Amino acid sequence: MSAPASKLQVLQVTLIQGATRWHDAPANRDYYGTLIRQAEASDLIVLPETFLSGFSNDTHASAETMDGEGVAWLRALAGEVGAVICGSLAIREKGVVYNRLLWVRPDGSCLQYDKRHLFRMAGEHTRYGGGTERLIVELKGWRILPQVCYDLRFPVWLRNRRLAEAGAGMEYDLALFVANWPAPRRQPWRTLLRARAIENLSYVIGVNRVGMDGNDIAYAGDSAVIDPVGEPLLECGMQEQVVTVRVDPQPLLAHRERFPAWMDADAFSLDPG
Repeated sequence: MSAPASKLQVLQVTLIQGATRWHDAPANRDYYGTLIRQAEASDLIVLPETFLSGFSNDTHASAETMDGEGVAWLRALAGEVGAVICGSLAIREKGVVYNRLLWVRPDGSCLQYDKRHLFRMAGEHTRYGGGTERLIVELKGWRILPQVCYDLRFPVWLRNRRLAEAGAGMEYDLALFVANWPAPRRQPWRTLLRARAIENLSYVIGVNRVGMDGNDIAYAGDSAVIDPVGEPLLECGMQEQVVTVRVDPQPLLAHRERFPAWMDADAFSLDPG
């Protein structure tokens, strides 16, 4: 199994599938703030990728700093609603802009993951710096791997590795993807979320945006919560939606116990280069 059964608790996760305003951080803070406050009794609130700007390569217009208004707003809001808030922002640091996922706790502390795989078909790799390290966070006993959009296509990077320590099991229990995934590629989004859950014997959550962006690209939502055998616990449609789902650890633990394919997984290491 992944973690001691006594540690894993039921997790209340709110998915916020919003229509991000284009290059308008103040409007997005107002908009997403209103949606976030609709979440009830949630442990974790998940927003789309680059939710304060839209998926833009105009890094000079959209990027903030870790000391800027966006991060300060997230810290205050996490404290107000008493939940972890997760989503990505364009963040400038030492002259480089990163598509940075932030994991903001109610106490104001913040962890970060910089998107590893940059979407070259839109030129993201020419304007953003890429991350080199995965982040695994813990919440209510769950070990969670947060990722960003295009990362979903790369199974080696996402592989749930068997830990060497006796009885430690697997590295994570839930993989989480925040995205701006365009409507023409809906089928790969839905298929890959299921594939990542099945091959890693883990829950998978994907949160995508809806609406049209400033480049006239349409987004179909399709946010979802997928169980470890690839079955959806929740599937959103194409409209703005705020929905909270109860994620129960018992099906995960039972599946890993009766189908321990992770014990036969190939050992490997990742090259951060």
